[in-house]
Amino acid sequence: MGNCWPKPVESLPSAPKPASPAAETRDHQHKGGKTRGSISTVNFVSLDVEHNNNFPPDDRHRHDHDQDVAAAEAPSTTAGSCSSSSSNSSSTGPASGHIMAAPNLKMFTYSELRSATRNFRPDTVLGEGGFGRVFRGWVDEKTYAPSKVGVGIPVAVKKSNPDSEQGLSEWQAEVKFLGKFCHPNLVKLLGYCWEDREFLLVYEYMQRGSLESHLFRKGAETLAWETRLQIAIGAARGLAFLHTTEKQVIYRDFKASNILLDSDFNAKLSDFGLAKLGPVNGYSHVTTRVVGTYGYAAPEYMATGHLYVKSDVYGFGVVLLEIISGLRVLDLNRPSGEHNLVDWSKPLLPEKRKLRKVMDPQLEGRYPSRGAFQIAQLILKCLEPDPKKRPSMEQVLETLQQISTVKMKPKDAKAAAQQHQAEQRLRRPANRTHHRSPLHTKHSSCSSVIGAGAQHKDKHSY
Repeated sequence: MGNCWPKPVESLPSAPKPASPAAETRDHQHKGGKTRGSISTVNFVSLDVEHNNNFPPDDRHRHDHDQDVAAAEAPSTTAGSCSSSSSNSSSTGPASGHIMAAPNLKMFTYSELRSATRNFRPDTVLGEGGFGRVFRGWVDEKTYAPSKVGVGIPVAVKKSNPDSEQGLSEWQAEVKFLGKFCHPNLVKLLGYCWEDREFLLVYEYMQRGSLESHLFRKGAETLAWETRLQIAIGAARGLAFLHTTEKQVIYRDFKASNILLDSDFNAKLSDFGLAKLGPVNGYSHVTTRVVGTYGYAAPEYMATGHLYVKSDVYGFGVVLLEIISGLRVLDLNRPSGEHNLVDWSKPLLPEKRKLRKVMDPQLEGRYPSRGAFQIAQLILKCLEPDPKKRPSMEQVLETLQQISTVKMKPKDAKAAAQQHQAEQRLRRPANRTHHRSPLHTKHSSCSSVIGAGAQHKDKHSY
């Protein structure tokens, strides 16, 4: 059986059916062309979702069905490879990426990936979610052929769970979005495999795992203020790119576990299994079933199923709050009244004095008070109940870049250190509970997933 993505889409009734896959690609795949060990060009087809005219015109939205996974296209596309070079906080805005007309993706065989991961050994597991497990493997840097451990480059191999209902649709969405989008703040998809009921994806390996593990894992090294800003800026740049493509993409599952970090703490967005194309033709939102993660999903989406581009901005505000506080958005182990980070912190964010209660004590006051206050105001804007009042991700990115230039004054550092020591003496120990990565042990404070398509990921979330 072949290993190209259009086949399972055609053979399984629960999946969307492409209009007309390229004939030459299909003929080559089904007439004995294995393409083992070679780099093959994938021809993507657009799966446009039809507008449902049964909705009143003044509602101004586009109705989507979740099983319809649409491939984003734009008139101005670039053929060729996608560079995996990382960006930093001083680089340009979201337009630094591009959409490839014909991306080069390796069509792996199952045996190749089994060899690369040493038969999917348990000690190579990086994480696990609703889709399946993620394994660390090794391949040749040029040919992507499987290699011995320590030889070539490491890769992350996501292997679907045969019993996963969302496996095919999310696998397909990953190929269609990440396979065409090239941006330094999006995780690079190297290739894919389909054989029988096995669906696999191969990504670049992110050395420092997820932001979630650095913020919440017990014993993790404290992230400096500058590093936290760098991560926030990188994630904002990736999200802004998705929102400003010719056909806007709504990420829909923005959270700390989906932000991966390279060796230099450059942030890249991963896991596009729940991504959706945004509204078109002047409509304000798309309507879809509610999936995602409690705590991060925007209130209007939770209440109505109406998904706006700025629904992502709400999720970004939640993660930004986690970044400055070092606290999970939901944690039942915290004292009563503090279980929900957003509800607890909102009254504290507008005032400089009260803001200190929100700031991560692990920072020990080593941050500019003016910069922290500016971020607090940005968080409040992102968390606006009305999506129309939230800033765009381009505006968020610009604000974060301006805040990154704010430096801490010596007198502020001294005052902050004194205040931190005083607060530490009064602070209840249970107020700042950190947990190990879910890869090691599950904890009751984890945000719950929403819908069948949602999933919780571990320290490497691809």
